[in-house]
Amino acid sequence: MTGTRRGAWRDFRRRLAALIRKEFRQLLRDRSNLLIGIGLPIALILIFGYGLSLDVRDARLAVALEDASPAAYETVASLEGSTYMATTVVRSLAAARRLMDEHRVDALLYLPADFARRAAAGDARVQLLLQGGDPTRSAAIRGYVEGALAQGEQKRWDRRGAAAGSGVVAVERMWFNAANDSTWYLVPGLIVLIMTLVGTFLTALVMAREWERGTLESLFVTPVRPSEVLLAKMVPYFAVGLVGLGMCLAAARLLFDVPIQGSLAVLLVASMLYMVVSLGIGLLISAFTRNQFLASQVAILASFMPSLMLSGFVFDLRNVPPVVQVVGHLLPATYFMELVKTLFLAGTYWPIVLKNCAILALYAVALLALARAVTRKRLD
Repeated sequence: MTGTRRGAWRDFRRRLAALIRKEFRQLLRDRSNLLIGIGLPIALILIFGYGLSLDVRDARLAVALEDASPAAYETVASLEGSTYMATTVVRSLAAARRLMDEHRVDALLYLPADFARRAAAGDARVQLLLQGGDPTRSAAIRGYVEGALAQGEQKRWDRRGAAAGSGVVAVERMWFNAANDSTWYLVPGLIVLIMTLVGTFLTALVMAREWERGTLESLFVTPVRPSEVLLAKMVPYFAVGLVGLGMCLAAARLLFDVPIQGSLAVLLVASMLYMVVSLGIGLLISAFTRNQFLASQVAILASFMPSLMLSGFVFDLRNVPPVVQVVGHLLPATYFMELVKTLFLAGTYWPIVLKNCAILALYAVALLALARAVTRKRLD
């Protein structure tokens, strides 16, 4: 019995090694696969890293300054000192409104003629008007203006020698993103998108091509088992996914200076686990569709697009309707996204790491078992 088991294991390894060599040769011969697996991740890194930003910079602010007092000029100076705003000073509210109507500025700050008198009385109110077409941008500009005004007011208090206990001063510190740069938030999520693209889209496309050409049916009439074929299909694209992971890590550190606060080993293990999940989704899609065009469309609509929009890559799931939250938490990418961003920006926080890794492991086992069952069913 022991000899029979050893012989079966030896035959399994020999067949699997031969299939893996065949798959690697086929992958290297097909340039379209390499373009999708390596070229497209490079393009995504450059586009999302350099071309996409959630930060509002060089916001255009018009200041309607109708008061020529030193207090008013100090207020304008505090605004002009902000690195996030480009300030234009005009002498009337009508001129500032004209700039707003022509969309030449994003916001208008009105300092009336009695600004200095009101400031001396402790009631220096100013009016801020914002372009409301983009609420997110408007909210950011409002925060910049309020922050600049608060800093200017604090400087005036300091120069007057106010008592230490006369006011409350907030000392800010940005946790998990010391640079206050949205690139630190976006670049870790690229790992999720690229591994989803390589694992699901490329695997589904290649497997569906095999179904269309009839090569899988020809292969299955040999002593090769369906599970061996599926495993051999996974290995080359698992390697391509790791190449994409390496490119993302290199770009994060060398191009965008994003720190990795957590354990690199834990990040690699978690990424490998998610790669298995993505491959399982791709195998399952190809087994159901058996058509390249249909498989590519299903892979994009069922994996890549939801990972982009509903996993927390850009939008916080707590800000979306409950139904969308439920859909988002059904996606494996959501758990990997939380895990990656935690490891990059916060550190190795084990409760989050263990919880999300356990969920991904369950997804991996379920998807691979289902892909195996569907493939065997279709072959009967």
